[in-house]
Amino acid sequence: MFDRRRVLQTLAGLFLALGGTGAYAAAWEPGRQTLTRYRLRPRDWPEGRRLRLAVISDLHIGSLHVPLSRVTEIVDATNALKPDLTLLLGDFVASRTRVASDPAMRDWAAELARLQARDGVFAVLGNHDWWHDPECQAARAGPTKVGEALQDAGIAVLENRALRIETADGPLWLAGLGDQIAFLPRLRGRPHGVDDLAGTMAQIADDGAPVIMMAHEPDVFAHVPDRVSLTLSGHTHGGQVRLFGWAPIVPSRYGNRYAYGHVREAGRDLVVSAGIGTSQLPIRFGIPPEIVLIELG
Repeated sequence: MFDRRRVLQTLAGLFLALGGTGAYAAAWEPGRQTLTRYRLRPRDWPEGRRLRLAVISDLHIGSLHVPLSRVTEIVDATNALKPDLTLLLGDFVASRTRVASDPAMRDWAAELARLQARDGVFAVLGNHDWWHDPECQAARAGPTKVGEALQDAGIAVLENRALRIETADGPLWLAGLGDQIAFLPRLRGRPHGVDDLAGTMAQIADDGAPVIMMAHEPDVFAHVPDRVSLTLSGHTHGGQVRLFGWAPIVPSRYGNRYAYGHVREAGRDLVVSAGIGTSQLPIRFGIPPEIVLIELG
């Protein structure tokens, strides 16, 4: 299995060797803020049904380009979109051990609590929310500090949980999957998770209401049943370096198959966000940070 950090270090070295390209990748692009829009009508989506989803993923708050002030800017920009639902797809903390200069969790959670959406704001947790919680790693169980901070701020965290939401345009099932690689291996091997796809789906009635699934890592999409209208994921950062629509390194067992953007397979829809922050190394090239707006119907 390749070492993602080593590959990113090699790429960063190449960029720095190229001078201006390295400055762009390390200093400018990670601080950009873009809005990416999708207009979709998933299979079996009710005729005439409209829904606006704002999606924020992989904030990695405390990393070089995401101080607390940037969280404030992202919240304001998202609220200006006037979404029906705002969905947070995990990895709220920086991908390293916390340092004294990191914003307190209660402070950034309070900023996220300012998010406004007609039908609510919901979250799932990401791998770094688990990996950088020593108590959870030792106990091999939650709750995580990140999850508690969000819940205390009034943001519902869905972990292997599905809710039926009565929106102004009709009922909707919103499901949140537990993180698929929540626990680092104690010995050599692959991380494993707290995800329970079958248990989450069992909570959803066969009532014809559409289902939206939030899952931090996109790999689960290969196994998501047809009952789910749309799956939303982050985690990959679009590869963090993306050249002509291809990323040399993607943290997914499927490589570039689920690296970024709208994917349609066997009539099923997935949208993978490039996220906001960076992981391992503070560089982006060809894949700027983004807030995602999805207009369904």
